[in-house]
Amino acid sequence: QVQLVESGGGLVQAGGSLRLSCTASGHPFSEYAAGWFRQRPGKEREFVARITPSGGTQRYADSVQGRSTISRDNAKNTMYLEIDSLKPEDTAVYYCTADTLFSRILYGLGTFWGQGTQVTVSS
Repeated sequence: QVQLVESGGGLVQAGGSLRLSCTASGHPFSEYAAGWFRQRPGKEREFVARITPSGGTQRYADSVQGRSTISRDNAKNTMYLEIDSLKPEDTAVYYCTADTLFSRILYGLGTFWGQGTQVTVSS
């Protein structure tokens, strides 16, 4: 079992930046692909970004492409998501997820999920 805990959410002004963290425990994080999803108010959970176990490959949703960076530090069992040029429509609960298969992350089929962290972007 892998436990995931997100942190770093909060209230940010539009145009600002935020870095979210996802810390894993219970099993070596380096064995898992991981990613971020978000759920905006009144919307279904949606894919944001994903990263391979080594961190060598990253993929992003169109909505954050070019203004976000997903990364990981396996020595710290932690994954990060930095989003720049934040917009009010980025307001959501952000979740991290992990799975042994990179492909499963994209479709929201990750085995392990965190509880989420709220990000609110004010205009």
